[in-house]
Amino acid sequence: MQFQTRTNTCGELREKNIGENVVLNGWVDTRRDLGGLIFIDLRDRYGITQIVFEPGFNAEAHSAAANLRNEFVISIEGKVRKRPEGTENPAIATGNVDVMVNKLVILNEAKTPPFPIKDEVDTSEDIRLKYRYLDLRRPAIQKNILMRHKMYQLVRQYFDKNNFVEVETPVLMKSTPEGARDYLVPSRLHKGKFYALPQSPQQYKQLLMVSGLDRYFQIVKCFRDEDLRADRQPEFTQIDVEMSFIDQKDIFEIVEGLMKILFKEIWNKDLPLIPKLTFDEAMEKYGSDKPDLRFDLEMTTLNHVFEKTEFKVFKDSINNYGIISGLLAPGCGEYTRNQLDVLTDFVKKLGAGGLIWMRVKELAAGVELEAPIAKFLSDEEKKNIITSLKAKPGDLLFILTGAKLKTLSLMGQLRLEMARRLELIKPDAEPKLLWVTDFPLFEWDEQTKRFYAMHHPFTSPRLEDVQYMQADPARVKARAYDLVLNGSEIAGGSIRIHDAVLQAKMFKALGISDDEAEYKFGFLMNAFKFGAPPHGGIAFGFDRMAMIFAGENSIREVIAFPKTASAISLMDDAPSTVDENQLKELHIKIR
Repeated sequence: MQFQTRTNTCGELREKNIGENVVLNGWVDTRRDLGGLIFIDLRDRYGITQIVFEPGFNAEAHSAAANLRNEFVISIEGKVRKRPEGTENPAIATGNVDVMVNKLVILNEAKTPPFPIKDEVDTSEDIRLKYRYLDLRRPAIQKNILMRHKMYQLVRQYFDKNNFVEVETPVLMKSTPEGARDYLVPSRLHKGKFYALPQSPQQYKQLLMVSGLDRYFQIVKCFRDEDLRADRQPEFTQIDVEMSFIDQKDIFEIVEGLMKILFKEIWNKDLPLIPKLTFDEAMEKYGSDKPDLRFDLEMTTLNHVFEKTEFKVFKDSINNYGIISGLLAPGCGEYTRNQLDVLTDFVKKLGAGGLIWMRVKELAAGVELEAPIAKFLSDEEKKNIITSLKAKPGDLLFILTGAKLKTLSLMGQLRLEMARRLELIKPDAEPKLLWVTDFPLFEWDEQTKRFYAMHHPFTSPRLEDVQYMQADPARVKARAYDLVLNGSEIAGGSIRIHDAVLQAKMFKALGISDDEAEYKFGFLMNAFKFGAPPHGGIAFGFDRMAMIFAGENSIREVIAFPKTASAISLMDDAPSTVDENQLKELHIKIR
């Protein structure tokens, strides 16, 4: 039977509609048969309306309703009435009314779903992803998808209002090193040659700046063949932004304008003043270049306390330009030896050689430190530890020492672990944004014994550091910046190199030969020779940002059709094998 065009959605009817004849279309959410009366909760993406089949109101419709089961697709016609007193449902927007049905059309029957279509569903994520089209019927997932849609619209409106041009860049491009593995696409027409799917539109957006389109943005799909986790997918969405004739402060101003709108429209919150930390400050205080500031645990560098120490572990660390980092765990001085052993094992599994702990005790002689290494420390060192960490009796102190960045990172992870144990991150905690600036331009890789670009090879060094690019690359800071929200990097960018000479220096510092640079980046370098403006930009991880705004812990909850942690689509079985003839056309043989 043909369905009727709906007059209203299932989330729309109110007391003002009482007495109206309406047509509703949707899915059977729940069915309650009370003998004479049959109650159905009818669901669509707008909400739920209770519909009622009563033999005395319409016997034919009531008889047909006996066949209804969950997830049947139906169309009904009926009259809106006020619910009988005492049967109202304040949990739904339509809870003061229901619809007495005088006509029912069953548009499609449904098998019993593998899991209930409700928010609190107790089933594995793999089953949910296999039947994602059913999972997407759940109100919580639909709410996330609708929020994501709203974010798209707000982003486009904002950039359009600020004179940005949305330009689509190619999906099939040249394979160039961007920091992760490319997804490669074989060419049928050009035997033995491959396109790459873009890890980002980085080079294209720089070419758009050379082209004179001084303000570009794009909501764009990007692809990286890398190991996955809860906030990564092989294909992901970026808000990509580039601007000409600007400096870092101009990027910050545009980004903060967008965040102000998103905070207000999605969270109904005013954007607080966004603090700025340099990379070095963030690492020393929080042990991370994306610190979570929703709680106060700060790390303290203790090198000054041990400048004259005779304790060999600390003395060697200082002599080898390492760091001694301390962390105060308030009120944890009564931790048992077993609890301390668990925390020691925690940092050891992350790569630490060990963990130094100290209990702060109140003794008759004053405040004292109880620790396995206490006998190796002078009274002055103990006193300065307590003073530097602002410790009080009943507190617990942790110390890690070793190579600077590794040690700070380890302490940062211990900081997060203690925050979890102390339940410092409250569900209703105010969101915390910050800028992290002045990243190192290069990072050293121990395996290959060479420097790599920390961001990408087009990031500009601070101009005062250019002199060190060959002689002391580790000293060079980048004109790079990240935006961090609640301990997650949601955007990252930099001022770019726009001068071919400086770009050549960058390639040389990275060990990229002239021939390799010409082969991989020649088109960009040639473009710079025709008058490239100073420019810079930023890219937002849209999926991750949507995840945080939705209050979820995985980006799979805000993507319509995500992959698993092993990059598989359980729903349509991708990746899959292909026909032998297709491989022959592409000049590919599987071994």
